[in-house]
Amino acid sequence: MKRILSMLSIGLLAWISAEAAQNPRLLIKTELGDMTVEIFERQAPVTSANFLKYVDHKLYDGSVFHRTVTMDNQPKNEIKIEVIQGGQLPQEKEFPPIPLERTKETGLRHIDGAISMARGGPDTATSSFFICIGDQPELDFGGRRNKDGQGFAAFGKVVAGMDVVKKIQQSPKENQDLKPPLKIISITRIAKGA
Repeated sequence: MKRILSMLSIGLLAWISAEAAQNPRLLIKTELGDMTVEIFERQAPVTSANFLKYVDHKLYDGSVFHRTVTMDNQPKNEIKIEVIQGGQLPQEKEFPPIPLERTKETGLRHIDGAISMARGGPDTATSSFFICIGDQPELDFGGRRNKDGQGFAAFGKVVAGMDVVKKIQQSPKENQDLKPPLKIISITRIAKGA
């Protein structure tokens, strides 16, 4: 029995490793340092394809992280979150909005380091994205951060560079707006599974 469990464990680890090796990874270079993000294409194909289209067209290069939400700068919000937000582009550079891939459908969650698309209403996400600092279940489907309860579309996770995310969060700000905004030098694909 122990041998069977051991073989199953080895097989599961091999499957997990193979799955991770297939996921695209991106290098986000900022003026405060770099972070690596893994994109979960299989779980969130529409959201991942949208984000990668902006990356491949180099539209995020030279954009900024413009907003950071901390426990201290959202006094009017009953449900508090912690995120940094960036990638907001001029309307003429944006692709059409995409359908919302709810976390109840993808199985992804807004955990520490999750990357997700910002939105106003359902099916309105374009270029703007955010990264979670700490677990943020109120951003999942059924969460109370948005009154519609539909949550946001998580589609990846920071796998290296959370220290940079936290530096951005602690940067000077006025209310939630970074002053000055922090430059995203580039977002590029790196080798799958690297």
